[in-house]
Amino acid sequence: MARLRRVEELDPRDPARGATFPTGAGTVPAGLTSQRVIGRASKASAGRERTLAAATVACALLAGCGGSSPAGTQRAGLHDPSALSGQRTAQAAWRHKQAVARAGACNAHPPAERQISRRGWLGGVIITEYYPVPESWSDGAPVSTPGLAGRHRADWLYSAKGVSMEGDGVDLAGRPVHIQNLGAVGWVNAAGKHTVPPHCGVHWSQGAPYWRAGGWRNRAGQVTYPLAGGGWSNGAGHWVGDYGGATFALGASLPLRYYHSVAVDPKLIPRGSRIFIPAYRNISGGWFLAQDTGGAIIGRHIDVYRPPTAERFGTGRLLLHQRVYVIPPGA
Repeated sequence: MARLRRVEELDPRDPARGATFPTGAGTVPAGLTSQRVIGRASKASAGRERTLAAATVACALLAGCGGSSPAGTQRAGLHDPSALSGQRTAQAAWRHKQAVARAGACNAHPPAERQISRRGWLGGVIITEYYPVPESWSDGAPVSTPGLAGRHRADWLYSAKGVSMEGDGVDLAGRPVHIQNLGAVGWVNAAGKHTVPPHCGVHWSQGAPYWRAGGWRNRAGQVTYPLAGGGWSNGAGHWVGDYGGATFALGASLPLRYYHSVAVDPKLIPRGSRIFIPAYRNISGGWFLAQDTGGAIIGRHIDVYRPPTAERFGTGRLLLHQRVYVIPPGA
């Protein structure tokens, strides 16, 4: 189960934080407020075509955050002092659920976006993270790989935890590999239903993506795939079609640098823009370069390139409603 991170506003002038701004990165905008992230995500997810790794986990988690008011708990505790502690706990949990649900909500009438041409603050930004995913984390049977010699694990190639989503990976021989052509098919959820990324918020149309729209399905139509050790991941499967011309190639997709490069929607943030993200001030100095793009990076969504997580298929950070400073090229 994923643990959604809690975001707290901090004053960047807080002396307990030590040095607040990076040096040698240009003038830090006035009126800066930062974010502190508490906790970590622990479930596998996506990051590239690209979701973010974290965004799809949030999608699945937030779908269950509506909940119901703890009114019954309140009434039950009216005449029982021993129930007050439990009542307060239930109230706090319910308020937290509502806050999380609001954080993941999408504006029904978002303003029209135009490509940024002047330096300035941009609010309401979702921050996720992605990384080159190791093939050693996957358990699928090796299959022929268009564009590469030899065979590679099916889920490393085509699942939402693999190269098709993250964009880049590292094969069993330690070589960098990237997806060269995404192909003509999209994504399906674990039930085998087509799902598309959101234009805002974190909810995919039919839930979190799980696999490319080709591959295998079981008798119930759900995604399954052959395992390296024999058998199937979710019951015996039958082939439903290829991946629309998806191909792979050796090498990195771009000369990206950990905690320096980000993927953006170039319709909003031009490639080559310098971006200050306050939440990363104490990780990388906070300054990034917009070098990459992705099919699931839409609108006010920034994907931070980072090293692989310590745990298998970790999602990294997920930050909602962030405020970032954008300096487009030539501004």
